[in-house]
Amino acid sequence: MKLLTYQTADTEPRLGFLHNNQVIDMEDFGEISNFPLPSDMLDLIDMGIEIIAELNEMVAETPENYFKEIAYNLEEVTLLAPIQKPRKNIIGIGLNYTEHVAESARTLDTTGKLPQKPIIFSKPPTTVTGTNTEIIKNTKLTSQLDWEVELAVVIGKHGKYVPKADALDYVFGYTVINDISARDCRREGQWIVSKGQDTFAPMGPILVTKDEIENPHNLNLSLKVNGIEKQNSNTKFMLFNINDLIEDLSIVFTLEPGDIIATGTPAGVGAGRDPQEWLHHGDVVEASVEGIGTISNIVREVSL
Repeated sequence: MKLLTYQTADTEPRLGFLHNNQVIDMEDFGEISNFPLPSDMLDLIDMGIEIIAELNEMVAETPENYFKEIAYNLEEVTLLAPIQKPRKNIIGIGLNYTEHVAESARTLDTTGKLPQKPIIFSKPPTTVTGTNTEIIKNTKLTSQLDWEVELAVVIGKHGKYVPKADALDYVFGYTVINDISARDCRREGQWIVSKGQDTFAPMGPILVTKDEIENPHNLNLSLKVNGIEKQNSNTKFMLFNINDLIEDLSIVFTLEPGDIIATGTPAGVGAGRDPQEWLHHGDVVEASVEGIGTISNIVREVSL
C-alpha cells in the first residue's frame, strides 16, 4: 500500500493512500467500510503491521464507485512528510556505503577504515519537512551545505534483541530521506549540529508498505542538483543491510512503532567532489529511491 499524509485548502493534515492514481482519505475509507481507521500515520502504524493486509483486502472488496466521494486528484492536494512529527529522533547511519567511506576519508575527518559496526547518529523531529518545501541554509552557521539521498526504514512493532534473520518482520514500510548535512558544523566528531538543523530531513513523498517492496536490498537510489545527477547507486552496496541495522540498533535500545532509520548514503556527496560542491540559495535538490518516488526541495539562504 502506498500511504501518504496530505492536506487540502480546506483540511488539516490527513492520512490517505493511493488508489488508481487518486488520493483516498483513510478515515473516510474506514467509514464507508464500517471499520474505524485513523487520520494520522503514526496512529495507523500503532494498529500493527497486520493492518496492511486487512486494508489491502478491504480495498479489493470495495466497489469502485464507493471511492468517488472520498477521493482527491493528486493535483488537488499538498503532500506532506509521511510522518510529519516523529515521536523520537530519526536514527541516522553514517558511512554505510564503501565508496562513501573512501570519499569521506579524502575530504573529511574520517579514517577511511570500513566500520566494524554501524555508526549511529540522530536527527531531531524538527528536521523533518516534506517534498516541495524549503531547505533552510543559515549562513551564520554553515557555508558547506551538502546532500545525501537515503532509503529510510519505518519500524512497525516493538523490537529488543531482534535476531538478524527476523529483522524485516519488524519493518512497516519505506520512504525517502535526504540527509542534509552542514559539513562545517561538526564538533569534535559529533554530528548532531551538522545533521540536526531544522528542515535537514526532507522526507517522502509517500510511505510504501513493505509488502510492495520485494527486496529492499536491491533498490536504485539517486540524487540530482539543478537537474544534474550527483549520486547514483543501489541499496545492495550497503555495508550493513537493514537486517544488520535492526539487529544492532535493537541491542542498543528498544525499537518502537514509528521509529525511522535512515540507512546511509552512497558516494557522490558534495564534500567528496574535486572541487567540493555545496548547496546555495535557489538550488533544487531531487532525491529518488526506486519503488517509492522522488522528493524535491529548494534551498533558501537566511542569516539568523
